Amino acid sequence: MHIDSIAFDDKGDLTMSRVRPKVAVWKFASCDGCQLSLLDCEDELLAVADAIEIANFPEASRAVVAGPYDISLVEGSVTTPHDAERIREVRKASKFLITIGACATAGGIQALRNFANVEEFISIVYATPEYIHTLAESTPIGFHVPVDFELRGCPISKEQLLEVINALLNGRRPNTPPHSVCLECKLRGNVCVMVAHGTPCLGPVTQAGCGAICPAYNRGCYGCFGPAETPNTESLSDWWSRLGVERADLIRAYRGFNAYAERFRQEGADLESQDH
Repeated sequence: MHIDSIAFDDKGDLTMSRVRPKVAVWKFASCDGCQLSLLDCEDELLAVADAIEIANFPEASRAVVAGPYDISLVEGSVTTPHDAERIREVRKASKFLITIGACATAGGIQALRNFANVEEFISIVYATPEYIHTLAESTPIGFHVPVDFELRGCPISKEQLLEVINALLNGRRPNTPPHSVCLECKLRGNVCVMVAHGTPCLGPVTQAGCGAICPAYNRGCYGCFGPAETPNTESLSDWWSRLGVERADLIRAYRGFNAYAERFRQEGADLESQDH
């Protein structure tokens, strides 16, 4: 049976509803790239728009329908006291909250400041630093409120976004890959760049989702989709060391788009502790 839309019972479980679910898209500290993935759906966009009511999406329309919302898609990390308050309000107004992209799920590239003195950055970059009100760290949405589902990537895959929306509309669990980029390389028939050419690659510890774009062009994976389900980062670091990669460059590799993802953050810290 086709489920026209979704609703939620008192326990938070999905149930069938005849009313199109209200969807809101929210932006925090980010570049907007993950929001644009929804607009990039092109042929599928009309079908999506017909199945849901886009109630709040400033990137696409000035029209705003008041909450509460059945689904909230949240892009960006929390970097200011105002953001920390606002995400709590978004959570209260949302029955189902999905974080989209590296910023929302792992702090984003701006989380690099978590490994340094943010006050020093502010004093260097801004002529009047006293007007800047920011938190000491850039943190994922999940550090502040409960999250129902995480969609990884920098940016996210539009195919995965459509899968999540489709799953919610049909009352089932989203089916997104937990395996590493290495399996995507095998499916594409890519020759392993690390084994064949000695090119450092984060593919063995990175979650699939990009279609192994970089290895397909003889470049190592940059870890855009964050840590895979059970990443053996210690083993990969050992491989990179044997390829001649300096420890500082190893740390820098883990501190990229998903710098504050737990496993990448821990591996970077472990490598850094070896210098002391």
